[in-house]
Amino acid sequence: MDISIIFKIAAVGIIITIICQVLKKSDRDDIATLVSLVGLIIVLTVVISMIADLFSQIRQLFDLF
Repeated sequence: MDISIIFKIAAVGIIITIICQVLKKSDRDDIATLVSLVGLIIVLTVVISMIADLFSQIRQLFDLF
């Protein structure tokens, strides 16, 4: 795990924020909400995969299971 994943998550957040602002200015609040939910799901999948890797490394470190 390196610091580039933080930059990727920040980039997704910035892009989603810009898209949501543009959609809200054009009175598409429902689509802006969906876009923000999709951005949240993307970031959560990245974080969950990182947590799964962390648990597998801990399991290997302590020779569990």
